[in-house]
Order: sequence, then structure tokens, then C-alpha cells
Amino acid sequence: MLERLRAEAAGSPDYEALRAAGPDELAAALAAAGRPLWARELAAYRLGLAADPRAFEPLVLLLNHRDPPRCAAAARALAALGDPRTGRAAAALATNELRVAYALEPVRLLTALRGPEALPALVTVLSRRLAPHDPYTKVALACIDGLAALGDDRARPVLVRAQEHPRLAVAATRALKALAQPR
Repeated sequence: MLERLRAEAAGSPDYEALRAAGPDELAAALAAAGRPLWARELAAYRLGLAADPRAFEPLVLLLNHRDPPRCAAAARALAALGDPRTGRAAAALATNELRVAYALEPVRLLTALRGPEALPALVTVLSRRLAPHDPYTKVALACIDGLAALGDDRARPVLVRAQEHPRLAVAATRALKALAQPR
């Protein structure tokens, strides 16, 4: 992530300044007008890893970004942040059908957090992905993996339905076997 942001910064002295900045300077960088996206991402990421609650809103916005590497970095920082609102935010992003193309990282984050929102959100997202000709196979597979990791038997009905889809059948069968294993 840092190498990607260094390349985006294209030699800007702000890059090294933000790498060395303390929490208050990073928070100020988030609030400053006219900052490039790479600078905001770097500041939010570093604050998130430091468990600074000022990073929450910027990281949620980045989790919903169209650029997969930004989403993945935001998910890592949100997981480290430990904010109790994170699960609800990830569930809202994952289940927003208008943004399903960007739901992969919110789904993975829900799995990592293992909060009470995870199971209902993953079941909802996977159920929607079972529509004929749904193009979001990666999101469906992430839901299946997440449901297997959560190990909650309430996921069984949607996983059984997922077995009927050729692109999902192997993963769904594997998830169902994982549910059958004693924990």
C-alpha cells in the first residue's frame, strides 16, 4: 500500500511528511481542503492502525471506493481501528445493491470482525448473488468463505441453494462440510 501511495504522490514532499507525522497532523491532513486522495488515504490508514477514532469516517469512505487496493487498505485499517460502528458500516456497504461491485472488501471485513451483523449481511448478499446470470461471483465466493469461517448453522439454507450454481458449487459444498465439523 505504501509503495502504491508513494507512486501516486510522484515525489511530493508531503508523502514523507505524512509518513512521519503524528496523530494530530494526520487528523489535520484529513480535514484540510484540497488534499489529494493519496494523502487522505495515507493519513486515514495511519490513524486507523493507531486506533485513532478520527479515522473512522474517512476509512469508511475509502472502503466504499471503486479502486480495490484502496478498499483493501481501508478494510485492514478499519479492522485495526476497533471502532464498534465498523460492523454496521461494513454491513451497510456490503448489502447496498447499488454498490455491489464494490462489496468484496466490506464482505471480507465483516468476516474478519465476526460481529453480530456479519451473518445476516453475508446471507443477504449471497442470496442476492444467487440470481441467474449474476456477474458478481467474487462477492458470492467471499460470502461463502465468510459463512464457512463464521461456522453458524443458520447459513446452511443459503449455502445449500448456492450449491445449485455451477460457479459456486465447490465452495458452497466446502462451506457446508466446514459447518458440519465440530467447533
